[in-house]
This record gives sequence, C-alpha cells and structure tokens, in this order.
Amino acid sequence: MQAKAKKLALALGICALASSCSTTSNIDNQTQSQQKVSQVSNPQTIARIKIDGSSTVHPITQAIAKEFQTTSKNNAQVQLNISGTSGGFEKFCAGETDITNASRPILKQEMEACNQNGVRYFELPIAFDALTIAVHPQNNWAKDITVAELKKIWEPAAEGKITRWNQVRASWPDRPLNLYGAGKKSGTFDYFTEATVGKVRASRNDYTASEDDNVLVQGISKDPNALGYFGYSYYEENQGKLKAVAVNNGKGAVLPSRETVEKAQYQPLSRPLFIYANFEYSQKKPAVKDFLDFYLKNAPTTATSVGYVPLPDEAYNLDYVHFNKGKVGTVFEGEAELNLTIGELLRKQAKF
Repeated sequence: MQAKAKKLALALGICALASSCSTTSNIDNQTQSQQKVSQVSNPQTIARIKIDGSSTVHPITQAIAKEFQTTSKNNAQVQLNISGTSGGFEKFCAGETDITNASRPILKQEMEACNQNGVRYFELPIAFDALTIAVHPQNNWAKDITVAELKKIWEPAAEGKITRWNQVRASWPDRPLNLYGAGKKSGTFDYFTEATVGKVRASRNDYTASEDDNVLVQGISKDPNALGYFGYSYYEENQGKLKAVAVNNGKGAVLPSRETVEKAQYQPLSRPLFIYANFEYSQKKPAVKDFLDFYLKNAPTTATSVGYVPLPDEAYNLDYVHFNKGKVGTVFEGEAELNLTIGELLRKQAKF
C-alpha cells in the first residue's frame, strides 16, 4: 500500500509540474504575441538624434530641438545632454553623438581624435556670445573690473592667496571673495583662461566649478560675496537674480549686450558659438539631416530669443551652402582666436 501511495504522489507531482510548465509557456507565448501585435501596430521606428556638449550653446539647441519635435513629421526624438565643450568633443570624435554643441572651435587634439576614428564633421557657427562676469545683486561695489584684475583673481598663483575683495582693488570691501566658474571640460573654461590669464587652461582650482551654467547661476544668486562667469544667455534669463559687471580692456568699461558685441566693443570676452555635425551620420540618418536643415533655418531667431547675438544672414547662408555641398573641416586650424569679431568670422567662412 505504501508503495502504491508513493507512486500515486509521484504521478500527481509530475502532473502538477507539467501543468505549471504549460502555464508558463502559454504566458510567454502570449507576451510574445502581444509584442508582435504592438510592433505591427507601430511600424514606425523612432529616430533618435544624439546631441551633447556645451552648456553655453545648450539654450539655442534646446529651443530648436523642442520646436523641431513638435513640427517634425518623421517622429524623431532629440536626446540632448550637457558635458561641456571638451566632454562633448570626446563623445563626438568617438562617434557616439550626431551633433555636438561647442563654445569654441575644435582643437588640434580633438581633430586628431576625430581623424583616428574616421569622423568627418561640419563646422557651423550659429551665434555670438558675450561671456558675462556676474555678481550678486547686493554687491554695490564691483560695477566694473579690468582684464588685469580678472587675471589677478583667476591665475594659478592666486590660489589660496587672493581670497578677499580688497585684495583685488583696495577700494573694495574686506569681504570674502567666493568664485564660481566653468568646469575644466567646458569650452568656456578654455576661452576665459586664455582671454584673461593669457594661457589656455591656466587657472586657480579653489573655486566652485561646473560645466552646467545653471549651477553657477544658482550659486552666485545665493552668495552676496560671489563673482563668476558664464554665457550671456544665462545672465539675461536670470537678471533678477544677478548683476553683470562691466569689463575694461583698457578702452573703458563695457557691459555685455547685443549692441556692444555687434560693434566689437565687448572684448576680449565676445566669442562665436558653434555646432559640429557628423558628416556620415547626416548622410545616413534622414532625421539628422532634417534636424540640421531645420536648425540652420531657425538659428537666427532662436539665438535672439534665448539671449545671444545672431550672425548676419550671409553667415547662415554660408552654413547652409557648406552643409549642402558636404564641405567638412574647420577654418580655425585647431585653435581658438581671441578678439574675433563677427565680421572676421564671416570673412573666414567666406574663404572656406
């Protein structure tokens, strides 16, 4: 009897196991069937456009991407991140992104990286920026600052030594000087250090650094002893929280504005802004080509709307011609140029 009972229990166990396996199999089949139906009912594959790079250029690209996605007929999705200009070029030259935002031209080592990976690129100037020196609204003493004083503050030798406002200018108060500036993967960091200290990437390290200008804006807006720098768009968007400081390069103190940039008066902190686009991806990915076409057509009005200085129509026309003719490369030979005016940029483009 015991033997019969054991056999019966074993048989029931096998039956239960078989039933369980059958149920699992049916669920898997049902899920697979649902996935197939879903794929058939949504035959369009979402095209993804990957963009990274400069936080300075980010507001322009973000506004254009938003408009593109609402008007695009090809169901494209724009993935937009901020890694700073240098961080963006690292990904771009590795072929990881379609487009990179840049607040300076591509540098020699980045050109070499792109060449090694077979990445050819369009260089497309899209606007001019007035790199802005900003303080807290309660700061009633720093109405202007000289380029020499900026060097005194930011040069490597100032680290741990120039820590109070009156050390910069004797008439300023004996208060802590708290600094906010671009992170080392930012094109703004490269440009600012060369323009003020006289050497690219030469800077003190004891300051609050970020590749995201919004972080710097928030820091300065909460700190009455702060001084920092970032792109003009971020100042214009946050004028109620910040105060701009006029910059004196020896020809008088000048505040950043569209007018002072257009008249080449805000020097040496005026600079061109760019997007770089992967040539191969723009040919193989219709969504990337459509986005670039849309970008160049909308750049003038969008640059203005977010607080930057648009280029002359001729510059955008040249961008469009170079893009459609497949003219790849750079006109800057791997170096950023200080005191470049809009007119000089236009002449460079025209010769390309």
